Amino acid sequence: MRFLFVGDSMTIGRAGDFTWRYRMWRHLEAVLPGAYEIVGPRTALYEAATDAATSDAYADPDFPAAARRHLAGWGEGWLHMAPLAGETVRETRADVLLISLGLIDLGFYTNSDQTAENVRAFLGAARAANPRVRAVLLPVIPNVRATYDAPFAAECARFNELLAKTVADLDTASSPLLLASVPESYDIDHDTYDGTHPGPTGEDKLAAAFATALHQAWGIGGPYGAPVDQPRAG
Repeated sequence: MRFLFVGDSMTIGRAGDFTWRYRMWRHLEAVLPGAYEIVGPRTALYEAATDAATSDAYADPDFPAAARRHLAGWGEGWLHMAPLAGETVRETRADVLLISLGLIDLGFYTNSDQTAENVRAFLGAARAANPRVRAVLLPVIPNVRATYDAPFAAECARFNELLAKTVADLDTASSPLLLASVPESYDIDHDTYDGTHPGPTGEDKLAAAFATALHQAWGIGGPYGAPVDQPRAG
């Protein structure tokens, strides 16, 4: 079973982060040892000094190189990932996509309707590459901007409605789609380090959201139980 992490800055992480991908890797090691692979064309973290994905300074240096693979980018959203979906799924032979996208789109690039269209384009391309691909999609978690920008907050809410509709419309038996649940306890004041990007507790909750969806809906893996036992580096 090949897992591909797809996301924006919340998924790629920056130099010194563990990332929720790391938390998910630890979970997969516990529940699917030897029965999975993490795939993707990228491995790096974002480095502020170069304003590019040039860092390999994960908080845990023992995070295996093969498990660091992903398709995520700082400042990249559905708009950017849709053109990459087909080629990436084809080349990596990904079976399960774990996707956290949308916030950057709504914040800088596209409105909710346009973003939803890019979701459909991404899924269509992924399915053309692998007609049996599965995908778990996490709704947008509004960041601190939504606390003072009412139109932006409204766009986040509307996109999440459109995302749920898209998942329901496009879900098939041969290529199932699943909408994960945003953790009820997720708090941007405590689970992020800047109102947007997850800190250790946020990383853990995001990984748990995907792990719980996989286990409860499809029987993949098991209950999420990885503790938050390490602080963010730096």
